[in-house]
Amino acid sequence: MKTSFQRLIDIAIQLRSDNGCPWDRAQTIESLMEGLEEESGEVLDAVKKGDYENLREELGDLLFQIVMVSQIASEEGLFTMKEVMDDITQKLIDRHSWVFGDDKAETAEEALKKWKENKEKQKKKKK
Repeated sequence: MKTSFQRLIDIAIQLRSDNGCPWDRAQTIESLMEGLEEESGEVLDAVKKGDYENLREELGDLLFQIVMVSQIASEEGLFTMKEVMDDITQKLIDRHSWVFGDDKAETAEEALKKWKENKEKQKKKKK
């Protein structure tokens, strides 16, 4: 049985296929930026209003924008959704060294300080 996330990816693939939706097939990474910005704003508005029922829907809309951008990137040979997920997974592990490593952080302040230190280490490593 497919996960909900895989089903969402499969829907994006189908929408972009030859038998899919002409509008979705016509989209580019750049053309989806307006929708990504709009959906992000709607997520922020729902949080500001404390409208958590609507927040769930808006988060889904935002997630689908991310899936569609990643699908187009995959079609263009840039990167895949799996690579996006692998990257964020590794980043979270690396930046939470007090959870997944040997560092210590007992308070939120200590955790934030360590997070920032780890982020700087990662940036230097990339250069």
